[in-house]
Amino acid sequence: MARILVIDDERSIRNTLKEILEYEKFEVEVAEDGFVALEKLETTKFDLILCDIKMPKMDGMEVLGKIHEKDPDATVVMISGHGSIETAVEAIKKGAYDFISKPLDLNRLLITIRNATDKTRLVSETKVLKRKVSKTYDMIGDSEAMLRIKDLLNRVAPTDARVFITGQNGTGKELVARWLHELSNRSKGPFVEVNCAAIPSELIESELFGHEKGSFTSAIKQKKGNFEMATGGTLFLDEIGDMSLAAQAKVLRALQENKIMRVGGEKDISVDVRVVAATNKNIHQEIEKGNFREDLYHRLSVILIHVPSLNERLSDIPLLANHFLNQIVAEQAMPPKLFLDSALDELKKIKWTGNIRELRNVVERLAILCDREIAAIDVQTYAQPFSSIKKRL
Repeated sequence: MARILVIDDERSIRNTLKEILEYEKFEVEVAEDGFVALEKLETTKFDLILCDIKMPKMDGMEVLGKIHEKDPDATVVMISGHGSIETAVEAIKKGAYDFISKPLDLNRLLITIRNATDKTRLVSETKVLKRKVSKTYDMIGDSEAMLRIKDLLNRVAPTDARVFITGQNGTGKELVARWLHELSNRSKGPFVEVNCAAIPSELIESELFGHEKGSFTSAIKQKKGNFEMATGGTLFLDEIGDMSLAAQAKVLRALQENKIMRVGGEKDISVDVRVVAATNKNIHQEIEKGNFREDLYHRLSVILIHVPSLNERLSDIPLLANHFLNQIVAEQAMPPKLFLDSALDELKKIKWTGNIRELRNVVERLAILCDREIAAIDVQTYAQPFSSIKKRL
């Protein structure tokens, strides 16, 4: 349901428009002047704004300018009982979507409103799609540990050296791998991610190396594997510590010879791939237990990068929290929100078992449940609700 703000100093017009638009299933709020309207815009996101031009205290044209200062994409339709071609042209030049003269023609008004709200929806959808298509992978943080990682990535990225990334779940190992790819000479090539823990051991070889038609019961057609699909780019083997020993042997051969063979195949296929691996396990313990091949580890670990837990980089929490908040507000088309310093200090006190992933979830929860300013009490109430319940019990 589209949300509309009506700005008009005449109560009868405000109430009439509110009644008509609510009958048409729109959600409507009203404001008697520009100052009240701008206050409402501080806390509420509207799909469309209907604004009178001749008003006391603040002229409608001035209101239009201030609205677009806060939100350049706001859709505003100007209304005036003193309409002229010059006024209409001036309004459009200043960014108004349309101009309607009083007395209002109901059919014209409703058509304009529906077109305007469609435009607002399309702009919002386009922004989301652009963010998804042109998404850049940035690493937020200026702690000493993060600066070291960034410096290392800048040095390593232009080479084809294999990189082995370690760190707890949720610390951002995939982000490090993607940054490495974005900075590399292979950035225009594919980035192919394989979650080794999510693929059953009996299917991992087919997933990595592909298979020929008829090589097993469900192989009804030939399939390329991840190594082939990543040719010219980067292959990211996430949670490689969970890979079966049989698959590890074939990965080792692929790294040694830059060749693979599909399951059921009879000929070698050359591949040109940069392999980046990651695990949340203690890989040296896995080697001692016989769960991971030491020779494969040495092939993969030309460069070692350890991603610290969030508890080891508390100074980065304000940057991360504000980054996530701005991101979430934009994605969800919410009005702007901000963290008070006391709230950021409260976030630093939390023991983050889920690391960056958990922090983002908490910020999203706060963005949804809190008012424009997020305070310390909000963090105490919503950041770890189960902990709060336990304390009360």
